[in-house]
Amino acid sequence: MPQKFQRKSTVKAAIPTASMPDIIFMLLLFFMVSTTMREASGLPVNLPSAKKIEKLPGRRGVATIYVDKAGRISIDDKLVDVKSIANLMYQKMIDPVSPLKVVSLRIDRDVEMGLVTEVHEKLRDAGALNVSYSAKFAGD
Repeated sequence: MPQKFQRKSTVKAAIPTASMPDIIFMLLLFFMVSTTMREASGLPVNLPSAKKIEKLPGRRGVATIYVDKAGRISIDDKLVDVKSIANLMYQKMIDPVSPLKVVSLRIDRDVEMGLVTEVHEKLRDAGALNVSYSAKFAGD
């Protein structure tokens, strides 16, 4: 008489998913902590030196205008001409999400003063009167 083999129990193949929300939460937390937002790189400038400098309290609400020694002007990694500065700064000032508070000028030391004056006049036309000039620390 042939003997019949019977399975004692059926094994169910399943992936345990109980810890999945914990893993997702830890990955989300890791990326939130380790991710930094890309900042505008601007144009290469050789800043003038100063004996006394102050840092801006934060970067929120700060627009940076770069002017290199060739006379090119960059705002938010875009090359612009002098005439469009007033319009761009005005648009930044009326932005309801993050209105413009301070304009930081990073101007090369070899730029002619006439161009600096033009940029400053366009900022005045836009109503951006809180302007800071960037410089590198000269030391004692």
